[in-house]
Amino acid sequence: MSGAVPTPDRTLLEAIERLAHEAGQVILSVYRRDIEVTLKTDRTPLTEADLRANEVILAGLARLTPQTPVLSEESVERFDGVGPGGTYWLVDPLDGTREFIRRNDEFTVNIALIHQGAPVLGVVVAPALGVSYLAARGLGAFKVEGEGGAWQPIRCRGFDPARGYRVLGSRSHQDPRLTSWLAALGKHRLTPLGSSLKACLIAEGQADVYPRFGPTSLWDTAAAQAVVEEAGGVIVDQAGAALGYHTPAERLNPSFFVWSKRAREHFCA
Repeated sequence: MSGAVPTPDRTLLEAIERLAHEAGQVILSVYRRDIEVTLKTDRTPLTEADLRANEVILAGLARLTPQTPVLSEESVERFDGVGPGGTYWLVDPLDGTREFIRRNDEFTVNIALIHQGAPVLGVVVAPALGVSYLAARGLGAFKVEGEGGAWQPIRCRGFDPARGYRVLGSRSHQDPRLTSWLAALGKHRLTPLGSSLKACLIAEGQADVYPRFGPTSLWDTAAAQAVVEEAGGVIVDQAGAALGYHTPAERLNPSFFVWSKRAREHFCA
């Protein structure tokens, strides 16, 4: 695992799962006491948990793959560009900081391996919920209950027109374009949820679509995208192209949609 280009195999996926759980335990240690919040220059919240989890992940990735650069939300200044073969780690040490502050448990640790612009391995751990989602290219996607639990294969499910679309929406970010899009969608049920859990629920067949209008960053989507794609779903922009990570200097995503395959086929028919 210490070679120039990490191989997205089961051994690496297991190591990243353990590392994400380690970061999750640090986050929970802060979650159980009073939370002090500061604001970053972009006015987004920052806590001790973000910073401590970031250091755990950076140290762990340096041990596992010392030659592979890391782009993390909480240490962007340390990133010097992609590594050999167009490979780098993309990390959000605490996705859903607002949910963390509100203590609703809907926050995650996100770690993705990017190779030639695509997420080829992803781990999403929700430490307060005791659930994880894992995937690597060619291995499939998995859900894990608890730390050290069995890997349960997951797939996006078929779409039932009679039931309508099961839509997930952001709990903390609202956009008027969502209202217009939902009005044109047809029969649906909207459920709000925080962090990258929304994409992961589509991957395990619990929802059909997550439309996201407005800015997000690369580290918000990459790990969950690996899971969704291995589970048979897609994350695409408004033109239908998969979200890409070729140019990490451009850190904002366009508006996008997370779809199960059958639901998208029905929508586009």
